[in-house]
Amino acid sequence: MCSFTKNLIVKDKLRYAKGEKPDVGCILCSIRDNDPRVQSLEIYRSQSFLITLNLFPYNPGHVMIFPIRHIVDVRDFTDSEWLELKKLQNTVLTLLNKEYGAESFNIGVNQGEFSGASIEHIHYHLVPRYKNEIGIVEILSGTKILVESPDKTVEKLRKSIKKLIKNEK
Repeated sequence: MCSFTKNLIVKDKLRYAKGEKPDVGCILCSIRDNDPRVQSLEIYRSQSFLITLNLFPYNPGHVMIFPIRHIVDVRDFTDSEWLELKKLQNTVLTLLNKEYGAESFNIGVNQGEFSGASIEHIHYHLVPRYKNEIGIVEILSGTKILVESPDKTVEKLRKSIKKLIKNEK
């Protein structure tokens, strides 16, 4: 008979779950500014937006897109920012489809304290979803298993996004 451990360990997730954060004002602004107190998994930076891998991804390729300027409400986007965001979102979806074979995605933004937003800086989550991603450990323990190191994911996506954006111009 096969036995499972009761717990799976995800590096530094407990500190995050307990609300412990780096001593910085806004973590996304700190990522933007290359603050050494925060880990950056930056994939791409455009004129108005930054694309980064989520430090605690739901799935390999879980990406966040956020504006360079600190805003907390989507109504504060300019028309040109909306257009750039749409283009970057489409580029990232194509990238995740190409690199991971993802055909389905959760795309979302949480705005405001009661929406589940844990960061007061608007950011969009793009989470690739897969046909067979639910496994026995997830069902039994409610735990998510990462099948790829975030370091490997960010390296792969950094290389590919530059090619995609260059080809779109």
